Amino acid sequence: MGTTTKEKPTLPNLPSDPYEMSSLFMNYGTKLQNILQHAAEKKQKGAGYFTIFNPWVTAESFMDAFQKIASNPKSFMDASSAFWKDYMALWQETSKSLLKKEETKPIIEPELSDRRFKDDSWRENPYYNHLMQSYLLWSRWMKDVSTDIEGVDEKTAHKVQFYSRQISDALSPSNYIGTNPLALKKAYETSGKSVLQGMNNFLRDLEAGQGQLNIKMVDRDAFQLGKNIAITPGKVVYQNDLIQLIQYEPTTKNVFRLPLLLIPPCINRFYIFDLRLSNSFVRWALDKGFTVFMVSWVNPDERLSHKSYEDYVFEGVKNAIDVMCAITGEEKVNALGYCIGGNFLATLSGYLGGEKKNPLATTSYLATLFDFENAGDLMVFIDEKQLEDIERRTKKQGYLDGDTLARTFNILRANDLIWSYVVNNYLLGEEPLAFDLLYWNSDSTNLPATMYTYYLKNMFLKNLLRKPGALTIGGKGLDLSKAAVPTFILNTRDDHIAPWWCGYAGTQVFKGPLKFVLGGSGHVAGIFNHPSSSKYGYWVNDKLSKTPNEWLKSAKQFEGSWWNEWFKWIQDYNKDMVPARKPGSKKYPPLEEAPGSFSKL
Repeated sequence: MGTTTKEKPTLPNLPSDPYEMSSLFMNYGTKLQNILQHAAEKKQKGAGYFTIFNPWVTAESFMDAFQKIASNPKSFMDASSAFWKDYMALWQETSKSLLKKEETKPIIEPELSDRRFKDDSWRENPYYNHLMQSYLLWSRWMKDVSTDIEGVDEKTAHKVQFYSRQISDALSPSNYIGTNPLALKKAYETSGKSVLQGMNNFLRDLEAGQGQLNIKMVDRDAFQLGKNIAITPGKVVYQNDLIQLIQYEPTTKNVFRLPLLLIPPCINRFYIFDLRLSNSFVRWALDKGFTVFMVSWVNPDERLSHKSYEDYVFEGVKNAIDVMCAITGEEKVNALGYCIGGNFLATLSGYLGGEKKNPLATTSYLATLFDFENAGDLMVFIDEKQLEDIERRTKKQGYLDGDTLARTFNILRANDLIWSYVVNNYLLGEEPLAFDLLYWNSDSTNLPATMYTYYLKNMFLKNLLRKPGALTIGGKGLDLSKAAVPTFILNTRDDHIAPWWCGYAGTQVFKGPLKFVLGGSGHVAGIFNHPSSSKYGYWVNDKLSKTPNEWLKSAKQFEGSWWNEWFKWIQDYNKDMVPARKPGSKKYPPLEEAPGSFSKL
């Protein structure tokens, strides 16, 4: 079930009597007051809202930038001069438009991908056209002023640019009812009912967030696990504190001898691999002839606060592989990790590289970071001061709340994942779509304090994963170069969470046969790109250059999905076929039906 037709919301009746109208707004005010009072009481008890964002660190970055600009204002003056020159030209064009003397030309236009200004009024109405272009000129000025500030260190510059963009995005005229022509038209057409519905939606989301705005991004009532998503038949065949292991029912008479393990990220549920039939990687892999197993991570609370990164590697991934071997009778498996699931797999692969009996036949990595030095906008939230604050607060609670991390990822694409819903839900008074990817994205999970702080400190801050011997795993120094099994690495070109050049770095570390493929689109849509959709395309170059840009220059682009490229690659290491296997064994009998209870915790 993908995007569905948006149904018109049930709009509240607008009272005709002024007294009733005033009573309605008083009720709204009372409800708002109660919500905020409840949130204040929770904060006093130490159970307040937690965010990775640290305002003091941000303020320090801007103060440093302001001081550098004041001491050397040339770039600021140049940007300001360009702004005023274009702004005066805009006034001239607006005057022509108002007087209707001659045809006008735009001074600046939104990018084709900018959906905020799609409504025709932004171009046809002189007032809105002037407002839009004024904002775009100012936004460009903000970007110019915050870029390349002389004397500011790289990390501070990144923070200033990132938060300047957040300010610019927040102040777009499309985000406010008085300056959004579409919202005003909707209010007029519905006799104000859309405004009331928007207020209802706002209070609903504020109440759901217990005083903090928890924007509803998807119609959650449209989905039910095991009914219209996560529907591939299978059985839970193993369970421990951290995982349930699912084995799926085969769909072919014969299967490849070596089974396939899928390792999803632990920050969301496993069923990103199994949304609906038309985009299910699980079903596609079954139809290709694999015996498919899936790790389903637990949603931890304070009782699992002690669980470490090493526990996720061994108690999670290694235990799953051991059970797979026991059930299938095989000594080796194929393993595929996505995002942080790929980091767990890489860590295990490096650890097992020196072992005589390495159960990994092949490893595949999807949207996985191997070099964290230039890991995009996530680095804005990671430095010594901010990590100390995160560590202190997560240890107090025992875990990082999944919603906190989800909000952080949303900020990285604020226009698409925050402000578009502000407009839709509050200004237009509409309900969000029923969209399976967004349902999964909203179904976040917690992370144990010990594991999470270790991962941030040693990977993102210190970048130790690819440095031989820098991390100790299972009592010995970790060296990814010992991971000498055939390896497939897939990253996507527009990934804002795992930039593709940070994934390409894995080609310079692993020593076995390597293949790197670059997919189109981003962190989720680009990965779960079923061949039937014929979307996005991908790039292939069997010559692995030292730098990602060199690799891309001579890479060949193909249409369709990278899934087919991966299947051609893995077939070279999976020739033997055996009769299809039913889930479980005498030692590991099925415990319950897929998708399993961990997916609902």
